[in-house]
Amino acid sequence: MAQAVISFRVDAGLKKRMEDTCKNMGLSMSAAFTLFATKVTREQRIPFEISADPFYSDEHMSMLEQRIDDIEHGRNISQHELIEVE
Repeated sequence: MAQAVISFRVDAGLKKRMEDTCKNMGLSMSAAFTLFATKVTREQRIPFEISADPFYSDEHMSMLEQRIDDIEHGRNISQHELIEVE
């Protein structure tokens, strides 16, 4: 089987932690990425859940920006009573 080279950039700290983790499992990073690529192509999916944090949705960010603007301009500021919890 012919070999191919894949090159991509990652944070240096992440690379070091990945190398250490792979070493602890008895793998090289190349072997780990080959395992990942094999699983992706076999299953036709990313082999773990990937989800977006709803906190950063466009709708939520827009609401937060509006609230910040309201606070900065003295609008729609309501006060709440603090409830002490024992």
